[in-house]
Amino acid sequence: MTEQSLPAVSFQGVTRRYGPVTAVSGVTLDIAKGEFFALLGSSGSGKTTLLMLLAGFEQPTEGRVLMAGTPITDVPPHRRSIGVVFQNYALFPHMTAAENIAYPLKMRGVGRSEREERVKAALSLVNLTDRGGSYPIQMSGGQQQRVALARSLVFGPDILLMDEPLGALDRRLRDQMQQELKRIQHELGITVIYVTHDQSEAMAMADRIGIMSGGELLQVANPETIYAAPSNHFVARFIGECSILRVVSLDGGTGYEIAGARQSLVSQENVPFDIVVRPESVSLFSVGDSQSTGIFAVPATIRDVTYLGSGWRVALELSDGQSLLANVMRGDLLAGSLEPGKSVNARWNPASVAVLPTEGSP
Repeated sequence: MTEQSLPAVSFQGVTRRYGPVTAVSGVTLDIAKGEFFALLGSSGSGKTTLLMLLAGFEQPTEGRVLMAGTPITDVPPHRRSIGVVFQNYALFPHMTAAENIAYPLKMRGVGRSEREERVKAALSLVNLTDRGGSYPIQMSGGQQQRVALARSLVFGPDILLMDEPLGALDRRLRDQMQQELKRIQHELGITVIYVTHDQSEAMAMADRIGIMSGGELLQVANPETIYAAPSNHFVARFIGECSILRVVSLDGGTGYEIAGARQSLVSQENVPFDIVVRPESVSLFSVGDSQSTGIFAVPATIRDVTYLGSGWRVALELSDGQSLLANVMRGDLLAGSLEPGKSVNARWNPASVAVLPTEGSP
């Protein structure tokens, strides 16, 4: 394997324990050069610990971490060619933006003339050319975040680590910074490992996502696969909204029955299974509507309706007592007649269904 084809980062059977607590458990993962990789999980899932192991602020209890094929356990943090951006920015309040950005260059012994040129380029990269003389207190949260990003990139690291970097920003600024981060990552071709608990951030920015829970890496895939084909019930519930429904397997796993309605599956399933249905895949029709009749129509009752601006989120109860979520958009047939207690028929396309082994099945 050539150096160019080696992963930028490899975690090989990495475990990190703190006394009786296992923060990271047996993680094996390769991250390609130039990839934008998101580690996604709730608080305590182990994602930040994994980041700290790569940065060198923590050491693995078992396993090893490699950069470009080279073990880095004995390499101190400042020699790992890694830039780090934290949620709190960690800017020096007594330094201007330019001085903050120049700091890592000064610590590396870069001459004054070269420092000034690199700082100028870094400020341009993050669209802050005219704010180099400003102090952090004079800057907005988004501008401070850009300064922190420029400081982490100015010395030309091979990898950029970002730990909940947009968590302190409001929704509008977060959306803007997401676009900026993708632009900068694409422009530089740098490997980015991005830790977040926000699924929308990970889905919007990452080439691949790693879902973590309880210190374990549950699934690694691109956003489309994670959403459409989750590996287990936890991932299905964690990524977006969904309904996980108990069904009866039919014809050797080639189809299923739910609430008296039968539908074929795209591929055969050989174990007891549940189905995952996303709310945007569900269509609702009035009982007796010609479009609701046919092979697959699931009887349901509307229990609750929530206005979302672009449409409505409808909570349904199926005739077998299970719950189902549906999105009804403006212009849909039932958009003007969504009332709790109304009887409807629900339908979804067989191709939109994800299948998971029933929880607890062997």
